[in-house]
Amino acid sequence: MAKYSTGSSGSGGGTNCELCGAESESLTLASVAGAELEVCPDCAPHDDSEARGEDRSRDRSDHASRADDEPSRKQKAAQNVAKANPVWDGDSEHWESEGTNYDDDPLPYLVSDYGEALVEARRDAGLQREELADELGAPAKDVLAIEQGRATQAGVGGGLIEALEDRLDVTLAE
Repeated sequence: MAKYSTGSSGSGGGTNCELCGAESESLTLASVAGAELEVCPDCAPHDDSEARGEDRSRDRSDHASRADDEPSRKQKAAQNVAKANPVWDGDSEHWESEGTNYDDDPLPYLVSDYGEALVEARRDAGLQREELADELGAPAKDVLAIEQGRATQAGVGGGLIEALEDRLDVTLAE
């Protein structure tokens, strides 16, 4: 068993020490390095709260009875991840380019390695990235994004992909 297992402490059904992994029927709740763990009698001296003089007399059965009232560690961790990740908040402004209308200029399905194909075709044509972008009337950062394989993330429209294909005689879209 892993030394720092999460076991099933949230549901109160585990019988292994969360510090050393030993099986024990007399687990107690201990604060070890800031984490609340269910530990066996051998690991109980590592309880930081005892060193600070706090009352930590709760045992495993007390912890199990609280499990119905409080979310488990796994649930709390999942909630914290969801709060910290802006993708889940429904606000797409942080990743959509201003003025991008995907209905009017949808990005087609791109071939694999489309970025490498574009770089090779641009170099074969003897063009610098900025020259090509100026010629097409597109931002150089969009051409760079396509060359790096980030067309979707950069919000590049299908019109630019078509213009690049026509100008360089290269296949980027399926």
